[in-house]
Amino acid sequence: MRESVDVALERLEGCSGNHGGASAYVVSKNEKDIRREIWKNGPVQAGYYVYEDFRFYRGGIYKHQWGAQTGGHAVKIIGWGKAMVNGTDTPYWLIANSWNVKWGEKGYFRMIRGENNCNLESMIYAGTMKV
Repeated sequence: MRESVDVALERLEGCSGNHGGASAYVVSKNEKDIRREIWKNGPVQAGYYVYEDFRFYRGGIYKHQWGAQTGGHAVKIIGWGKAMVNGTDTPYWLIANSWNVKWGEKGYFRMIRGENNCNLESMIYAGTMKV
């Protein structure tokens, strides 16, 4: 494994040019602005506060219910939708996590949308690429 990493690094060192983005920016915490950003430019990065109950997430739409804050986490919001929960049409964010495909909903989770749950909608970042 280490050998393949070394080979990949050698190849990267031979590359020239700037491979960075054109700009990075904070997205408004307004839920409609976040959806507009995803629609226009693709997934956005988000930070949020993690609470004890998140460790027990297995599926469904997550909404913080109990427990102390245990830290923070960064994720990628890739979309949004609505699902029926107890007879109510409930809006959610579709989020890619980095833990593994055996966690949550095959590596993804849904978080309640429009309520700034866990401060998620207050910590949205995006960027554009140079093409």
